[in-house]
Parts: sequence; C-alpha cells; structure tokens
Amino acid sequence: MSQFFQIHPDNPQLRLVRQAVAIMRDGGVIAYPTDSGYALGCMLGRKRAIERIRRIRGLDSKHPLTLVCGDLSSVGVYAKVDNTDYRMLKAAMPGAFTFILNATTEVPRQMMHPKRRTIGIRVPDNAISQALLLELGEPIISTTMIPPNENDALFDPIEIRERWEHELDLIIDGGSVPPEETTMIDLTSHVPELIRRGAGDWTPFFADEPA
Repeated sequence: MSQFFQIHPDNPQLRLVRQAVAIMRDGGVIAYPTDSGYALGCMLGRKRAIERIRRIRGLDSKHPLTLVCGDLSSVGVYAKVDNTDYRMLKAAMPGAFTFILNATTEVPRQMMHPKRRTIGIRVPDNAISQALLLELGEPIISTTMIPPNENDALFDPIEIRERWEHELDLIIDGGSVPPEETTMIDLTSHVPELIRRGAGDWTPFFADEPA
C-alpha cells in the first residue's frame, strides 16, 4: 500500500519533499502533480521502476517516456541542443511544453523507442515538481497518469489513491490539477515542427500556423 503525502501546492514542506525523494532513490514509483495534471515518476537508472511504470500504465516498450527536468541547464546533459533550439527552449520553459529532442548517451534505453534515439523533455511550472527536482538533483522519468484502456488522465489525488494505492509507493496530494495536454514540438531536425497543440502558447514560435 502506498504512502500518501499532502504537500502544499505553493509552499511545499521540505520534510515531505525529502521523504518523497528518498522513496524515489530507493527505487520507488510515485504519483506527483505537474502544471498539466498528475504524472507517474521514478528516478533515472531504476530499471525495475521504469518497468513498473510501463506495467501500471499498460505501455509497451515502444512508447516513449518523458524526462522532466528542473531547469534548462540540465536539458543539455540529456539532449542535443544547438543555439536555435536553446533560444526556443529558453522562451518556453518552464511551462506546459514537451520538446522532442535527439537524446545523448546519458538517457537510459528503457525510456526510448527501440529504433529512435529521441527523448521528450519538459520543465514544469509547478512548485511541487520543482521542489522534488531540486532536492533530487536530476530529472524524473515520467508519464501522464492515464489508466490502461482509458483516454482521460486522472487529476484528483483521492481518486488516484482509490485506484492505484496498491500499485504505487507514494501518492502526493498537491490538490486537484485539471489535466491539460502539453504543447509538443519536435526539434530533432533543428527545424521546429508542431506535433500537438496543447496548453503551452505555441503561437510565438509558429506565427504562420493556422489557428
């Protein structure tokens, strides 16, 4: 049965944040809030935890996971970013964007499509996410909390607890967070391609795109 922490959405309690990070360091899988809904997360390099996330979500090995970073400086460790990419990332982060980038060798293979060395990276504008990332000191492997064979993401931590408390090591209650898809932009060719229109304001980057 999972632990259940109520963490303040604006002023996260450091004691609870440290306990949550300790659970991840021990190989745990957590549910935590971001700026676009709740996500499942674990530490880099925890193969069994990554496998558990895939099993909980009902994902196969071809479904890519996202790397959630604390700031732009850590993005360059895990993704290949040129000057043009960097300017776009700087303008968009933190926020509800996911950028598809070519991955470096620092990214675990279990995170990526077996035939493509790309990675989805985002920097959320959420106090609890940021507190976890700051204390952890590295990115969190994540995916949106969508139950298997369903289309809608869960956004209520009480419902998450009712449905998945026996599957997770920790559920963080940061209040209800209405799920919104992130805006997804592909930068693998270093020419921005709008893949999905979501909560992030994409219009400054694609002025010629139809509304």
